[in-house]
Amino acid sequence: MALDMVTMAAIATILALLYYYVRNRYRYFLDKPYPHLKPTFLLGSSAPMMLRRRNMIQHIEALYYSHPDAKVIGAYDLLTPNVLLRDPDCVKQIGVKDFDYFTDHTPFLPNESDIGQSDNMFLNSLFMLRGQKWRDMRATLSPAFTGSKMRQMFELMSDSCQGMVEHLLKEAREDESKQAHEMKDIFSRFANDVIASIAFGIRVNSFADRENDFYTRGKKLLDFSSFWPSIRFMLFMMVPRVMLKLDIELMDKEMCRHFHAMILDNMKVREEKGIVRNDMINILMQVKRGALSHREDEPDVKDAGFATVHESAVGKKAITREWTEKELVAQCFLFFLAGFDTVSTALGFLMYELMRNREVQERLYEEIAEIDQRLDGKPLTYDAVQGMRYMDMVVSESLRLWPPAPMVDRYCNRDYTFDDGEGLRFKIEKGVTVMVPVAGLHSDPKYFPDPK
Repeated sequence: MALDMVTMAAIATILALLYYYVRNRYRYFLDKPYPHLKPTFLLGSSAPMMLRRRNMIQHIEALYYSHPDAKVIGAYDLLTPNVLLRDPDCVKQIGVKDFDYFTDHTPFLPNESDIGQSDNMFLNSLFMLRGQKWRDMRATLSPAFTGSKMRQMFELMSDSCQGMVEHLLKEAREDESKQAHEMKDIFSRFANDVIASIAFGIRVNSFADRENDFYTRGKKLLDFSSFWPSIRFMLFMMVPRVMLKLDIELMDKEMCRHFHAMILDNMKVREEKGIVRNDMINILMQVKRGALSHREDEPDVKDAGFATVHESAVGKKAITREWTEKELVAQCFLFFLAGFDTVSTALGFLMYELMRNREVQERLYEEIAEIDQRLDGKPLTYDAVQGMRYMDMVVSESLRLWPPAPMVDRYCNRDYTFDDGEGLRFKIEKGVTVMVPVAGLHSDPKYFPDPK
């Protein structure tokens, strides 16, 4: 009985300490000059999404509209306080004017040296790099995405487009009564073929060879729906250092090694045989030789669409740093991770909106038909696509309605005093994450009349 009492007392003490610890964490915003959402115990402001009462975009919009008159609000990601910016000028202040304080994403690992020691390709990618190393990699890769480089890659993209068009024409001829198509599958295969060609330097046709090795391995690599991958992902979010110590990868280790070997083998063959192909592999080889840099006469501005922005000065600095094979391969791998599902999902939403808005569909079709008539049977060119202003508008509007990144995070790397010049002044401590609710801003009638 005495043992039972001791055990119960210990449990009660632990629970009390946990309660006071959590309660103390939830006091962060009490002395701040801006409103905050009342947290749910342990789940913070994320309870509705974690309990699956809202999807991510609904959750972000709910956070955004919780205090419609505030420029800044506070919210808790579980136990972690985050600052949400509701005003475009505030976003510009953090993201442009004072960007030096917020160059990093929220760190996956608390110690930056842990990333450099890891062979994990995701942790070595541009998205996860921090500080000066991020700046150097950003500046190193920036010349790869100028207008002239996009122009060179266009032909490779066009080949993949042709494969998709031929597949759809074949289906239409074989079954004229077929009215429904699974566009997610079609766009996934298209995205796969483009990425395989541009990022990995291999040519596949996932419409003709539906179970090709690159496509099946890629789908398996990004599958987090089954039990073990979802558990592995959750543990990486909670205890990343423990997972790295146990040599457990965020994604399937065998698949990661396969893609790693594929890239290195491709680079080796090209070096031995002097092969040049206008793709990401060639760009990485140029980086390795130190032969990739910005040119002042690069005609980027006239190549840009109306909704694009000028290149940051961060991307135009000359870098002499040498990169390891591991670091270079990780950037190619990121191209796949960031593009496979994102591209297919964005195209799927674009198609959905075109089906809902017939007048937009008709006007877009007229512009495409006009360009086709001008080409007079010749293949589609980069300049022809750049001249399709209405297409640019349609794509931009679809991305506004369905942003691929509905929330953007920035990590405060040193103490910062925020001042909007209109009386709102407060301190953001080092280690606090600032969130930009993109989905909320995009749906606000204050900035976009009739947003839906």
